[in-house]
Amino acid sequence: MNRAPATAKLNLALVVGPRGDNGRHQVCTVLQRLDLADRVALEPSPVLRVCGFAADTIVREALQSLARRAGVEPRWSARLTKRIPVAAGLGGGSSDAATALRLANSTLTEPLEPDELHRLAAEIGADVPFFLGAGPQLGEGDGTQLSPLDLPQDYWVLLVLPDGAQKESTASVYQAFDSRDCEHGFDTRRRTLLSALARVRRATDLTELPPNDLARSPLASELTQR
Repeated sequence: MNRAPATAKLNLALVVGPRGDNGRHQVCTVLQRLDLADRVALEPSPVLRVCGFAADTIVREALQSLARRAGVEPRWSARLTKRIPVAAGLGGGSSDAATALRLANSTLTEPLEPDELHRLAAEIGADVPFFLGAGPQLGEGDGTQLSPLDLPQDYWVLLVLPDGAQKESTASVYQAFDSRDCEHGFDTRRRTLLSALARVRRATDLTELPPNDLARSPLASELTQR
């Protein structure tokens, strides 16, 4: 049995533009891994099974897609141990899928090359390719065009999940964004983000990155005042 952590992520900054030809919005985002992680365990199985999280669809889809691309039967059993809050914007599902892809790909007689695995991951979800790499990255295009970033890592992240709080679906968040015509000024906001990113030298400089275009916690102002 192969096991690996599936880490959470934060969008340290996210600006969003118009919808592209593929149906996904153009973005410019700074992606940072966290220590918080699910666990994925994978072993051979007569048939494809995904257990440990009944609501999963993306890990199953990822393994089926890998099997089709490799020309093999999806004979894996994946067990998910969830620690990342579900539907909290932390990328838990995408991370689980990417980790399952890496583990399953390593079992193939002819594993997919990294570039091909990246393309497959991008078909599954915009966040999935990020979790195939290491360290902070800049995501552009539809979020799957990734560049490594050299950012300070000597800081803590406080995650607050209020009792009873429930995040809207990603689709509904983007629909609300579109209804407000917020795509206008994307190029300007993108340049502002990249300019602030170029000035980052210390962890405190990360506070100069622009806020998330899609959502901001109602607790953010209160927390920054403490």
